[in-house]
Amino acid sequence: MTPTRIDRLVVFGQIAQDLALAVDELPAVGASADVGEARWLLGGKGANQAVGLRQLGAGVAAVGVVGDDAIGAAMIAALERDGVDVAGVVRRGATSVLLDVVDPDADRMLFEHTPASALLTPDDVERAARSVREADAVCLQAQQPGDALLVAARLARRSGSLVALDGAPDAAFAEELVSCAHIVRADAAEAEMLVGFALSDLAAGREACRLLRERGPSVVAVQVKGEGDLVASTAGTTFRPYGQDETVVDRTGGGDAFFAGLVRATGLGWSLERTADLAARAAASVVARLGGRPDLVGMIAD
Repeated sequence: MTPTRIDRLVVFGQIAQDLALAVDELPAVGASADVGEARWLLGGKGANQAVGLRQLGAGVAAVGVVGDDAIGAAMIAALERDGVDVAGVVRRGATSVLLDVVDPDADRMLFEHTPASALLTPDDVERAARSVREADAVCLQAQQPGDALLVAARLARRSGSLVALDGAPDAAFAEELVSCAHIVRADAAEAEMLVGFALSDLAAGREACRLLRERGPSVVAVQVKGEGDLVASTAGTTFRPYGQDETVVDRTGGGDAFFAGLVRATGLGWSLERTADLAARAAASVVARLGGRPDLVGMIAD
């Protein structure tokens, strides 16, 4: 695992207003459903990862876009309450809004409103260059435009910062972004986009890890669909199956928490097994509640 301690991180990714609704059953087209629980939350993958990393003891700066509106101001205030540096958050347009509707079986419908103005641009990244130069690690959320992520990755590599990539970037930028990354994490669908075949069993997952590590990253984590998560490094490969006795209320945010645990433990120089354990515990904690907000305080002791 990476021996360098990482305490200062910058997260490039989405910042959004989330509304999570728990219903007895998902309604058919034209029908309605009573809502048993409703939660308004700070959300978006970038915000979830930034908050999770902060809860795991790192100093974190968020770089993303919120609207020049009341919702955007509220999301910035929420990040600040979580101890996240918001100097790199851009204000323009309207804030992204995510609607998460979940039934008792954890089946869900996700509706996303992400205006073009809410996506990072290369200029946004350049304005955050100082934060990148001062960071031990830079986290890139691949749902952002590839050209902006590539600027961040190149800045990070020139500064000697570790690069952690979550997801599958736009195809035109994927090869260079993966090769720039020290850590790559992908769910089953994202991993298939990166390697070109379905991760339907452990053998396919191990082959995906091997192929991705050959492209540059030293640590790779991929989801094997419906089974669990594989984590691979120079120390080998380890698998964390989904527990039959685990409570799953809402799968929103599970991957973000896994990524936060993976990055934090890698940066602290933990063993492969211990790193995979933290990532899996972080994900299991989040999916046990509605809404995807991380609650990872106390999971590690420095």
